[in-house]
Amino acid sequence: QVQLVESGGGLVQAGGSLRLPCAASGRTFSSYAMGWFRPAPGKARECVASISWLGGSTYYADPVKGRFTISRDNARNTVYLQMNSLKPEDTAVYYCAAARQRSARRTADDFDYWGQGTQVTVSS
Repeated sequence: QVQLVESGGGLVQAGGSLRLPCAASGRTFSSYAMGWFRPAPGKARECVASISWLGGSTYYADPVKGRFTISRDNARNTVYLQMNSLKPEDTAVYYCAAARQRSARRTADDFDYWGQGTQVTVSS
């Protein structure tokens, strides 16, 4: 069992930056692939970014490529989403998720554990 707690959300102006940490409980954090999701039209949640168990492989959705960076610190049981050049369309609740897989995953069905989410609001 893994429990995930996101933080770091808030209100920021367009062009600004936020860093979202997600702290995980449990001693097996390093064996999970991790991801960040947000709601999307026509989908329950879309994968914004994901990272493999050791951090060697990442995935980014097209709308955030070049602006967002996912990283992990297995010693601290934490995964991060660095969001730069934020746009109003990035406004959403961002969810952290863990998958009992080693490779970076892209769909919500691949993930087994979810956090409660953190609100990000980007003003124009």
